[in-house]
Amino acid sequence: MTPAGTKVRVKSMTPPGHVRAPSYLRGKTGKVERVLGSFRNPEQLAYGLPAPEKTLYRVRFTMAELWGDAAEHPADTVDAEIYDHWLEEA
Repeated sequence: MTPAGTKVRVKSMTPPGHVRAPSYLRGKTGKVERVLGSFRNPEQLAYGLPAPEKTLYRVRFTMAELWGDAAEHPADTVDAEIYDHWLEEA
């Protein structure tokens, strides 16, 4: 389990089908804001497949990280709930 405050990157995967990581976050770096617990993987549940539990994190990104120079308020943040199989330590 990754503790709060850890810097993480959303993997740049592009698997087919039902996925739970927004494309605009893939490849971006943020910080774990908190651990939300373990839940059955909705990407597999969507297809009626066995779904092992995965840890869900709330990750905070700055607008500067997401939009670069186009960010109107670079220090503002957005939080996203992302499962651990989408994250790697940055």
